[in-house]
Amino acid sequence: MIIDWYPGHMKKARAQIIEILPKIDLVIEVLDARLPASSANPLLERLRGDKPCIKVLNKNDLADPTITKRWVQFLENQQGVKAIPIEATSRRDAGLIPKLCRKLLPARTQAKKPLRVLVVGIPNVGKSTLINSLAGKKIARVGDKPAITTCPQQIDLRNGILLSDTPGLLWPVLENMAGAARLAASGAIGDNAFDTLEVGLTTAQYLAEKYPALLLKRYKLPELPETPLAIVEEIGRRRGCLIKGGDVDHHRAAELLLRELRAGSIGQISLERPEEAPGAFEKGNAPSPQPDRIAE
Repeated sequence: MIIDWYPGHMKKARAQIIEILPKIDLVIEVLDARLPASSANPLLERLRGDKPCIKVLNKNDLADPTITKRWVQFLENQQGVKAIPIEATSRRDAGLIPKLCRKLLPARTQAKKPLRVLVVGIPNVGKSTLINSLAGKKIARVGDKPAITTCPQQIDLRNGILLSDTPGLLWPVLENMAGAARLAASGAIGDNAFDTLEVGLTTAQYLAEKYPALLLKRYKLPELPETPLAIVEEIGRRRGCLIKGGDVDHHRAAELLLRELRAGSIGQISLERPEEAPGAFEKGNAPSPQPDRIAE
């Protein structure tokens, strides 16, 4: 399976992040709580240096709470990192972040200097939703498709914190295809950049291994089919994804599975575990920037 998605505006976004980081006191990286490693940007780990970083595990309501707790422990083992699971639409959850920022940089707060905070995240992890919750009003554009924010902006929260926002940045070369498939399943990658059936089959296999009870319950299956294709086919048959002659439209069935996964209709599901982290949080293992590739 080949997944390669790097919209042209992300080239500019990367340059903007490199330019602004020296002027920033603290970085907030918004991650998808269902796949914190795959939704991290390894380039950011190289660039932020020793600046403190808050890893915001957004979409916490969609993730397996047991796995999320393990992720928080895993992430906080890194130097200068605090992790916090939230649901970005919640003003209460978002309100915890300014307090954490001040806690990480008490000297600047005591000096009554504004905290200069950069918010980054790959597309569709809820970065703009979080910014709107922090600001208490609609400032950043929000959508359920990737690549909504296309221009940088600066927001004064009027509480001693100055936010810098940038477009969603995705590492331009997706070498880890397992991670890319998880990103595709979560909705972080544009639907035209991958084969829906292939990602649907990969997802069905993972769910069968890790969350079989949720699959059985959601689709009212008497037993779990033996193969990913058989699972997708049975889901399509039960949900009416049929073509002429009564055969199952596998593509439509895979789309339905992914749509319901993203909506949380199947249940609280984490798509990866800390022991499966592909090194995205290790500065020494973070890849060097690759030549820019602009999607046609």
